[in-house]
Amino acid sequence: MSIVPSLFSGRRSSIFDPFSLDLWDPFRDFPISSSSDVSRETSALVNARVDWKETPEVHVFKADLPGIKKEEVKVEVEDGNILQITGERNVEKEDKNDKWHWVERSSGKFTRRFRLPENAKMDQVKAAMENGVLTITVPKEEVKKPDVKSIEISG
Repeated sequence: MSIVPSLFSGRRSSIFDPFSLDLWDPFRDFPISSSSDVSRETSALVNARVDWKETPEVHVFKADLPGIKKEEVKVEVEDGNILQITGERNVEKEDKNDKWHWVERSSGKFTRRFRLPENAKMDQVKAAMENGVLTITVPKEEVKKPDVKSIEISG
């Protein structure tokens, strides 16, 4: 029995294992649902890592989605400048003769949502998938400088 709880499908490991990367989960005993589906989805969500970079011309999102095909990922834009990335990593088929020694790769659904600034051109969003990395490019509108008119002061 381990002293260090895990986020990875309820697996635990010894604190004496130098290769253990288990993390403490402060919500482990939180009264939500304790079904394995929730822990699987949480694990998949944790593993859907996204970087967001802004340049003067565009917003660029890069998501690491190893082992997921582009057909299994959906990129959507919603009113209110919301960019949503959803997908699902399917569980590997198990044979009754299989003996698993270690499981760290997550499976299940994941969703990531980002509220973009008002200057995002939501109708020109582009997405591409290469080598397990999803890249989403959102162009930006030019920021108009306000017209300034000098007023002469009389008197």
